[in-house]
Amino acid sequence: MMVAVLVVAIALLVVGALSLRVLKEYERGVVFRLGRLREPLEPGVRLVVPGLNKLVRVDLRVVTLTIPPQEVITKDNVPARVNAVVLFRVVDPVQSVMKVENHAVATSQIAQTTLRSVVGRADLDTLLAHRTDLNEDLARSIAAQTEPWGVQVDVVEIKDVEIPEAMQRAMAREAEAERERRAKVISARGELQASAELRDAARTLSESPASLQLRYLQTLLELGADHNSTVVFPLPIDVIGPFLEAFRRGATAAVNGTGPMSNDAERTHDAERTHDGQES
Repeated sequence: MMVAVLVVAIALLVVGALSLRVLKEYERGVVFRLGRLREPLEPGVRLVVPGLNKLVRVDLRVVTLTIPPQEVITKDNVPARVNAVVLFRVVDPVQSVMKVENHAVATSQIAQTTLRSVVGRADLDTLLAHRTDLNEDLARSIAAQTEPWGVQVDVVEIKDVEIPEAMQRAMAREAEAERERRAKVISARGELQASAELRDAARTLSESPASLQLRYLQTLLELGADHNSTVVFPLPIDVIGPFLEAFRRGATAAVNGTGPMSNDAERTHDAERTHDGQES
C-alpha cells in the first residue's frame, strides 16, 4: 500500500508539474478539452491537464510581414516589380484558431494576391506619385478578407517599385522636356511683365521731359564709374527731331520736283537750250 500510494503521489506530482502552463502578457491561450473549445486563458500560471486539454498559444503582438517582389503589369501596360510590407495583429484569438489553419501564412498569401490586383488597376504615374492612395486601398482590401479570422491589418506600405531601364530613360527625357517647357513659359511671362513695365516707364518719362534728361545723366554717371575709354553722349530725340524732319521734307520735295534742287536743274537746262540756239 505504501508503495502504491507513493507511486500515485509521484504520478500526481508529475502530472501536476506537466499541467502547469505560463502565459506571457502578450499571449492568450485557446484550450480544447477533449476536442471541445473552452474559454480562452488569460496571462499567468494556468493548469492544463495533458491528454485531457490541448493548449494553443496565440501571440497578440504586431507582426511585420514582408511581401516578396511581385511581377505586375500596370494599367498602361508597363511591367514592374513591386514589394510591400504589412503590419497586422490578432485581435480575436479564438477566431484566429478556429477560422483559419495558419493566420500568418493566410495573411501573406492574401496580401500578395491583393497587391498584384490593386497595382494592376493603376497606371504607372499613380503608382509612383500617388502611393498613399494605393496603400489605403491595399489596407482596406486585405483587412476585409482577414477580419473574419480575427486578424486586424494596421499598415500596408509599398516599399519599392522597379521598372525597366528603358522606361526609366524615357521618363528622364519626359521630365527634362517638362522642365524646359516650364523654363520657357517662365521666361515668356518675364518678358511680358518686363515689356509692360517698360511701357509704363516710357509713358511716365514722356510726360516729364526733365525726368528723361535726369535719366540720361544717370546713364552717363554709370558709364563713367566703369572707367571705360569709350564715352557715349546721348542726344535727346527732341533736339535732333527738327533736323530729321527738315531732311525728310527736302528728300520728299526732290522726289516730287517741287523743291529748290528741281528749280536749279530747270534753270541750268534753259541756259543750255539758249546757248545752242545762238550757235545755230
